[in-house]
Amino acid sequence: MRRMQKNNNHFWTRDSSILLGAFFVTIFLIVYIWWPLAEEYLSYIDWDGPWWRYIDWLLIGVFLFMSITIVARANIKTDVLIVFVGICGGLAIESWGTQTNLWHYYTAERPPLWIIPAWPIASLSIDRITRFMDWLIQKLENRTQAPIHHSLFSSLYWITFASFLTLMLVFVSPTFDKSYTWLSLALCILLILTPTNYRFALLTFVAGVGLGYFLELWGTTRQCWTYYTFETPPLFAVLAHGMAAVAFWRAGLLVKMVMEKLVGGKWKIDRAVGNE
Repeated sequence: MRRMQKNNNHFWTRDSSILLGAFFVTIFLIVYIWWPLAEEYLSYIDWDGPWWRYIDWLLIGVFLFMSITIVARANIKTDVLIVFVGICGGLAIESWGTQTNLWHYYTAERPPLWIIPAWPIASLSIDRITRFMDWLIQKLENRTQAPIHHSLFSSLYWITFASFLTLMLVFVSPTFDKSYTWLSLALCILLILTPTNYRFALLTFVAGVGLGYFLELWGTTRQCWTYYTFETPPLFAVLAHGMAAVAFWRAGLLVKMVMEKLVGGKWKIDRAVGNE
C-alpha cells in the first residue's frame, strides 16, 4: 500500500502510458474518420514554400500542453469517471449551443461528433491544473504556517459566480424562448447555490477559464466555430469553460456517490479531492 501511494506522487505513473496511448488513439480515429476535414486543413499549407508559416502553432501548443497534463499522476480508476462525465457533459453543452444557434460549426453539424472527444480530454487537463494549484496553495500554507481563511474563498466564490451568472443571462437572452436555455440556466443556478467546497470549486473554475481561453481563441480565430456575436472569442464563452468544469466535477462527485451506494461502498476513487 505504501509503495502504491509513493508511486502516485510521481509525475509519470503506470496508468500514464495507458492514458497517453488512449489519447493518441482517439486523435488518430478522429483524423481517420473525418479525414476530409484534415485534408482540407493540409491543403492550405504551401509545402514548396515557407511551410512553417502555415502551421497552426497555437493548436500544436494546446495539444502538447494537454498531452503533458493528462499524463501527470494519471489514475485510471479516477480518470475513467472524468472521461465519462466529460463525454456526457460535452454532448449536452454542444447540443444546447448548436440547437439554439448560440454558436455554429463550419461543418453545420448540430452538434458535430468530432468535437465531443475534446471535452473529456480538456476535463482531464483541467483536473490536473486544479490539483496542481491546490497543491501550491497547500504548500504555501505549510511554509507560512498560515492557512488561508475559508471566508476568503467563500467571498471570492460568490463574487465570481454571481458575475458569471449575470453575464450568462445577458449572453443567452436571445434564446430565452428555447427550453434548452432554461434547463442550462436552472442547472447553473442550482450548482452555484449548492457549493460543496468553495476553494476547490473556485480553483476548478479558474483552471477551466485558463484552458478555455486558448481553446476558444483557436476555435474562433480559425472559424472552426462561430458565436452569434462574432467575437473571437466572447468573454462568456471563455468563462463558460470554467462553469462547465465545475459542473463536470460536481457531476463526477454525484456519480461516485451513487456508485458507492449501489455496490455497498466498495467502489472507491483514490483522489476524491474537493468533496467535503
